[in-house]
Amino acid sequence: MSNGKKRLLTGLQPSGQLHIGNYFGALKPFIDRHSEFESMLMVADYHALTSLKNPAELKKNTLDVVLDYLGAGLDPKEAVIFRQSEVSQHTELAWIFECLVTVPFLQQAHSYKDKVAKGMEANAGLFNYPMLMAADILLYDTDLVPVGKDQAQHIEYAREAASKFNNAFGETFKDPKGIFLEEVATVPGTDGQKMSKSYGNTIPLFGTKDEISKAVMRIVTDSSGERPANVYSIHRLLKSEAELAPLYEEKKGKYKDLKEALIEDLESFIAPMRERRERYASDRPAVDAILKEGNEKARSQAEAKMKVVREKIGLTI
Repeated sequence: MSNGKKRLLTGLQPSGQLHIGNYFGALKPFIDRHSEFESMLMVADYHALTSLKNPAELKKNTLDVVLDYLGAGLDPKEAVIFRQSEVSQHTELAWIFECLVTVPFLQQAHSYKDKVAKGMEANAGLFNYPMLMAADILLYDTDLVPVGKDQAQHIEYAREAASKFNNAFGETFKDPKGIFLEEVATVPGTDGQKMSKSYGNTIPLFGTKDEISKAVMRIVTDSSGERPANVYSIHRLLKSEAELAPLYEEKKGKYKDLKEALIEDLESFIAPMRERRERYASDRPAVDAILKEGNEKARSQAEAKMKVVREKIGLTI
């Protein structure tokens, strides 16, 4: 790279309202460090098609995710923001990878098995999802991908796809690595499972105080303990153990009080981001210009890589 920086890439699906699990698991590590790298931030709209079948909702969600990125603190001068569907090379490269890996290999995907077990339709897109994600990562010679610990297997799938291609056609793709935040390996949802839009157990990242309150009050608590584990786990995302210890000692066993304290801390944390997002939302032309520029940059980089790939596999004559 001409600027000497490593490339950082992440993406989120526009499959519904972003929640604090998305923020702490992927957005925050990206935003905290995006100026240190050549950074790319993708709206993964093709990935959303595995579960979302409503066109109007997908369009709205796509704009919402861009606003969410900007509201969360991303500097558009320091990162390329783009839509996956505006770069056709993603699906082109995914098909090539699908021709290199086996069905048993894809059957090992934790996310596929988990989602099907939870009742999601076992469509082919959901099954092949890891190879589209591998294409997302490898297409840009990505060095680092910020992900939650539960998403580590996706990085391994990308590395395996790169290895398969390199072994078959010669050295072409980098070996990407994940950036993990140990303390937020899995952000618990209101039901104690991993926070996920699929499970309907989220706390909205840009929700109103009333929406935040309703979500927090739904958090499942263990009546046998003095400290509600799920409430505390979410609280620890906002404050240190030392800061929380006096509160949880004073309110020992008082779950409603502890939930109310969490609501106040979440509101203090979210309010500035919510206000910044509203400012961007009121200036649609500026947002469109940011996205247009990002799409063009991503497309240019992706096509340069695919020219090499097509040559390697014999698609140029």
